[in-house]
Amino acid sequence: MSRPPKASGIIKIVSAAAQSGKVLYSGHANERMKQRGIIKPEVEYVLKNGHHEPRKDTFNEKEKAWDYSIRGKTVDKRNLRIIVAVVSPGVFVITTIDLDKEDERV
Repeated sequence: MSRPPKASGIIKIVSAAAQSGKVLYSGHANERMKQRGIIKPEVEYVLKNGHHEPRKDTFNEKEKAWDYSIRGKTVDKRNLRIIVAVVSPGVFVITTIDLDKEDERV
């Protein structure tokens, strides 16, 4: 079975979802955010203002859908990577990574 194509204009989709408050968080994302001291306003700021890292996107075989990597700096200059899936009517945060912390890089 072939993979579906990636969504075009992923930054517009993600930014619009964040602007309209249509961001859902997985249990895993909530755990990682707590461990890493990342708060929802920081995640949503990166989703609104970050950039797409296509080389970090992955295909989720179980869900048969793409997970997208969004990277950006928070207001206080934390360098974050947010992994999201596109769900109707917004985005689903899968995990968050603080790229300034050496042990969190993947």
